[in-house]
Formats: sequence, structure tokens, C-alpha cells
Amino acid sequence: MRTVQMTLDEDLISKVDRTVKKLGTTRSSFARDALKDALKHLKEREKERKHREGYKSKPVACGEFNDWENEQSWID
Repeated sequence: MRTVQMTLDEDLISKVDRTVKKLGTTRSSFARDALKDALKHLKEREKERKHREGYKSKPVACGEFNDWENEQSWID
């Protein structure tokens, strides 16, 4: 692992310190998890954006999935 330096405001540091104490972890571990979660969230948003763009560029045609209706199994 590498050591990095970050500049954070005092209020944020206080909130993080209280949180890591409750969780029984460290600032570094908390920051790593938060950064991983943020990157995962951004990746998901990008996939959703691409999905929307795909449907904008090639919208579903009326009746395009009608053939699949008979293939569905519904449990009573």
C-alpha cells in the first residue's frame, strides 16, 4: 500500500473520527472503504448512462417483445 496525504476540513475529520470509533476501525480503513464504494457507485452510474443512451439511440419498437409473451411462465 501507498501512503497518501489528504486535506480535510475539521468538521469532516471530527465526524469521521466519531464514526471510526463506533465502528472499531481506523481512518485509513474507513477512507479506503468509502473510496471503493464511491468508485463502484460511479461505475454503476456510467453503466446506467450507457444503457439509457443505448435505448435513446435505438428505442424499443412497438411489439418488439410480443413473441416472448407466450414464453413466460406465471406461477399461480
